[in-house]
Amino acid sequence: MMSASSHIGCPAMLAYRFPALIALLSILLLLLTVFGVAWARVRYGVKAPAVSGHPTFERIYRIQMNTLEAVVLLLPVLGLAAWFGNPRVAGGLGTIWLLARIAYLLAYARNPASRGPAFTIAGLAQIALLIQATMALFSSAPH
Repeated sequence: MMSASSHIGCPAMLAYRFPALIALLSILLLLLTVFGVAWARVRYGVKAPAVSGHPTFERIYRIQMNTLEAVVLLLPVLGLAAWFGNPRVAGGLGTIWLLARIAYLLAYARNPASRGPAFTIAGLAQIALLIQATMALFSSAPH
């Protein structure tokens, strides 16, 4: 019986490292927003469980919640698109999503009204992943 680690170097499995890296980086992005809220609670004196107070705290809190909502939607479609479709395409679309979400976070922190373009790009990447996963799921067997 082969161990799970023996599959990592298998050429068929190497293609999945790219979307797996994007998944890990997406979780790291979410974790950074958690730390951002913790910092903002201390900085602006907003005691848990309150989620309102200083306007800057509220903006940082909304960034975390929006990121959480987006990551919850991303991870399943990224995994399905990578497994049933093309893992390199899934990784590329995931990269676009991740970069757009970082741009979204930065834009929202500066000026919430400026977050629209980054939101749109991330949303389109996510829709493309959903389309890839759906088409691949119904047109072929897993790799």
